[in-house]
Amino acid sequence: MLLAVDVGNTNIVFALYDGTTQKGMWRCMTDAGRTSDEYLAFLSQHFELKHVHVSDVTDVIVSSVVPDVDFAIRKLCKDAFSVPPIFVGKDTGDLGIQIKIDRPSELGADRLVNTFAVHKEYQCAAIVLDFGTATTFDIVDKDGNFCGGVIAPGPNLSLEALHLAAAKLPSVAVKKPKAALATNTVDAMQSGIFWGYVGLVEKILGQLIAELGYRPKIIATGGLSNLFRQDIPLIDVIDEELTLKGLLSIYQHIKNQ
Repeated sequence: MLLAVDVGNTNIVFALYDGTTQKGMWRCMTDAGRTSDEYLAFLSQHFELKHVHVSDVTDVIVSSVVPDVDFAIRKLCKDAFSVPPIFVGKDTGDLGIQIKIDRPSELGADRLVNTFAVHKEYQCAAIVLDFGTATTFDIVDKDGNFCGGVIAPGPNLSLEALHLAAAKLPSVAVKKPKAALATNTVDAMQSGIFWGYVGLVEKILGQLIAELGYRPKIIATGGLSNLFRQDIPLIDVIDEELTLKGLLSIYQHIKNQ
């Protein structure tokens, strides 16, 4: 079985595949101090519920944007699964797509994986809108090439910054308010973040479409994508597992070479 690992700035997602069938998906908070033994303990209890043993894992593919976590993931693969992990970027070689930016080496593994997923799953020009720790807008052309994009701070990151920088402002969750006009501090913060991000996303999408000169498919992913979809009509598709699909497709591409 294949274990796909998506190491993000906020969460790590593990997904287990038997062929193309997903057997389970689990997430934990990203913590650079977590050891390989702790990851093994976390996975073992979930594997047991699915009647899977660690020895059933024959391959591991990893997308990571947190270098401090990589050592523990490599050690997990060596000690628990006895397999060398495939890290996207470092170990994947030529994926058949071009990275058309000034410094291709700077492209995050997650954005590369999403580009590959769009190329394989949708086969069309697209803007990938990823609501993560950062909100990213990635341009994928009709041939599956990465053509640049936009990076903005994510909603949760903005709320946390507001809380830390202003002594009297509490920590609140990202949530759609009942109305834009708020009569208390929590609602006012949630209104500012929610409607502020609706405006940010709509304006950036509109500017990108104008500069491209055509209307690509807009694919949203990330944990907050469903929260914003109703109020951002430019979004065509929600694909919360886009990165995992990309990891599976890259693994299949490598094995078929």
